[in-house]
Amino acid sequence: MGEGIQIQVNGEQRGCQADATVGDLLRELAIKTERVAVELNLEILDRQEFDQRRLKQGDRLEILSFIGGGS
Repeated sequence: MGEGIQIQVNGEQRGCQADATVGDLLRELAIKTERVAVELNLEILDRQEFDQRRLKQGDRLEILSFIGGGS
């Protein structure tokens, strides 16, 4: 188990494990990866990167949800 770090998710400070990936964080937040876009430090990530990109102290994430539906 790694040490804790502080990151920012949608403008709010949050703690997480130092060795966590973006995918780990999404699972912890119960967010389905197929319905979101993730921006890490102003870079839009491909879904394939979620489980490879490790979070670092001070990272800033924006998680944008897509709502299904329409007319």
